[in-house]
Amino acid sequence: MTAQATVAQAVGTALARLGVRTVFGVVGSGNFHVTNALTAAGARFVPARHEGGAAVMADAYARVSGELGVLSVHQGPGLTNAMTGITEAAKSRTPMLILAAEATAPRSNFYLGQSALAAAVGAVPERVAAAATAAADLARAVDTAKTGRTVLLNLPLDVQAAPAPAPFDLPGPPGRPGPPGPPGRSGPPGPPGSSGRSAAAPPAADSGAIKALADALAAARRPVFLAGRGARHAKDEIADLSQRCGALLSTSAASRGLFRAHPFNLDVSGGFATPVAAGLIADADLLVGWGCALNMWTTRHGALVGAGTTVVQVDTDPDALGAHQRIDLGVVGDCAATARAVAADLQSRGHHASGYRSAQVAGRLAGEGRWRDVPFEPEAEDGRIDPRTLSVALDDLLPAQRTVAVDSGNFMGYPAMYLDVPDQDGFVFTQAFQSVGLGLATAVGAAVARPDRLTVAALGDGGALMGIAELETAVRLGLDLLVVVYDDEAYGAEVHHFGPDGHPVGHVTFPPADIAAIGRGFGCAAATVRDPGDLAAVAAWINGPRERPMVVDAKVTRARPSWWLAEAFRGH
Repeated sequence: MTAQATVAQAVGTALARLGVRTVFGVVGSGNFHVTNALTAAGARFVPARHEGGAAVMADAYARVSGELGVLSVHQGPGLTNAMTGITEAAKSRTPMLILAAEATAPRSNFYLGQSALAAAVGAVPERVAAAATAAADLARAVDTAKTGRTVLLNLPLDVQAAPAPAPFDLPGPPGRPGPPGPPGRSGPPGPPGSSGRSAAAPPAADSGAIKALADALAAARRPVFLAGRGARHAKDEIADLSQRCGALLSTSAASRGLFRAHPFNLDVSGGFATPVAAGLIADADLLVGWGCALNMWTTRHGALVGAGTTVVQVDTDPDALGAHQRIDLGVVGDCAATARAVAADLQSRGHHASGYRSAQVAGRLAGEGRWRDVPFEPEAEDGRIDPRTLSVALDDLLPAQRTVAVDSGNFMGYPAMYLDVPDQDGFVFTQAFQSVGLGLATAVGAAVARPDRLTVAALGDGGALMGIAELETAVRLGLDLLVVVYDDEAYGAEVHHFGPDGHPVGHVTFPPADIAAIGRGFGCAAATVRDPGDLAAVAAWINGPRERPMVVDAKVTRARPSWWLAEAFRGH
């Protein structure tokens, strides 16, 4: 780094040297130089059409790749435009670094309290305070992000323009793979070469808590393990322990696919659970939550926790224990380390039990363990296709190596549960903030992270039209992307929530939109689907060269709410 380089150039170059490979954003005058420095040093910049989309792309990229997500935005409106995506990332504890230019002159049109804004949504505010401290400030922000936090690094305009000190050395050994986020909360660690600087040892669980959990497992006859996003890095350890004690395996929606290859996998717990899975979970005598919040969605408002069920929660965050669901035992510790320690304790006792893993349970799971195996009578509506029929047909058409990204809305259970995924990285579920409109950008970020897989963006028509600008990004990048719009010409959740009580729903219903034509206007292949025969065009695209993304406007039936929404309305 030469003495003539500015702080902006030094920060961008240092991040690339730390291993940042991909950056998302929208460039304005305030983040122009730091972004150019990143790309000059070897990072790839993915320009989005809106900062909100760029933030969601960075979040999804981090979830799928295991690397640090990096977002670059202009000061003021560049940051405020990105706030919904930043909020989703912060609530999901996604390891993400936001490079935000900052106007510090109170009379500037761009001035606002950016640090307060970040803190208000759960992100960690940091600032490059001066040229002399820039390297240390950057290092601190990166280290914090790699612990599983979303960090806003404010880059004041005057400091960016100042000459950088030479040499611009970050404290600590650069270039080492970063640690995973808090094992009770975040996703998998980055691969070698991912950004980050130093690894911290995961916290060890107390020996007394290890013994208490081992005692509970030894006594259990029907144990169920429920793994959340914070247990993604502990998949093998949890699966090994489940085999020793005969536990059935399930996940939160955000971790769907984690145990796909394992026998006695119940798939997703909560509102998305199949009737068989829901019954087996509710009948458990021991439920162990691994890196999982055990919130109302995962427990179906508590209905999946039996009155006599012993509940254990394992998490690195003491404040998470019992925050949503009553528990009988809380274990503060890393999920992988805890599972290994408990398995060793049980092994020392000579304990090995079949537990809940019986031939009868295996038969029930083989018969109707997946939603697509549950019989249904398709809804009939002229010119419209039942979303279950659509989803089952798509599942048959799609290649096995796929990534499924799902937006929010009444429709979302159908693609989330009827479309199979190959592993936990094949399902991206940005639902921590429950915002509609994030699905398309999520799919773009996921597709950038895993270009070896076909990415499916499953959207409602409301969310699709909210985020439609990023179709241009997908076309420009040449992504292998199938956009499936479950089009009921409404905000379906509100229609089904308020309509049955006689409330007017005119504000949440809309005239037909030709979403296929909109897709063609952006340069996509497109088709409108009203019955199974119309899927021939989709099959031809899937089996073809897939030289451009495809948009499918699926006109779905509208008479009833999805099953998970009906459960939510009943409060169980």
